[in-house]
Amino acid sequence: MAEGIPFESRAERLPGSRRTRRAGRAGAGRGGARGQDGVSAASIFSLRPTISVCNNGQPADLKFCSTLSREGSEERKLLISGKSTQMATGRASNTVLSSLPLQMLLCLSGTYYALYFLATLLLLVYKSQVFTYPHSYLVLDLTLLFLMGILEAIRLYFGATGNLMEAEVPLAASLVLTMGGALLSAYFLLWQTLVLRADTALGAPLLVLHSLEAILEVVAIAAFLS
Repeated sequence: MAEGIPFESRAERLPGSRRTRRAGRAGAGRGGARGQDGVSAASIFSLRPTISVCNNGQPADLKFCSTLSREGSEERKLLISGKSTQMATGRASNTVLSSLPLQMLLCLSGTYYALYFLATLLLLVYKSQVFTYPHSYLVLDLTLLFLMGILEAIRLYFGATGNLMEAEVPLAASLVLTMGGALLSAYFLLWQTLVLRADTALGAPLLVLHSLEAILEVVAIAAFLS
């Protein structure tokens, strides 16, 4: 009983909670019992402020826990930087390559060609009634006009689809058909059987549209392939 008094006074002097004092008194009441290594219960509880608990719930040294937290923060930084890089790459891969001027020009060309087709057809009927127009040449001009209409519809479809889908194959097909349409428009502008001023006024804008579309299609194909 005499040995329990100093331990109780030491537990009272050490900073700690009421549990520390109670443990010291309990050790004093049991006659100052010690463990096999000679360490009292009060001294064991006095070591608790030097022990910390990591994120996994296991007790560890404070320095070791700080190292883990530092490594965790570095991993989070790497993860955030990786996500930002992926977002930047995603924005770069989502860059629109379709040509807006080409799309507008295709819409304008489609509308204009509908008017051109009707006007040229009426002019052919007019010339066959007013002028001496051989039947074979009239059939040839009508056939070329309808062939031009079919090629124009296919050309506009391939051109618009290839430009919107950023596909070079349909756009290349549209480019070939554009060259064919330009040749046919040049025929009705210069080489048909009877060329009137109305034919010149109708054919010149169409030939200009075909030339501009061919240039823009070449630029768009080069952008898709790069």
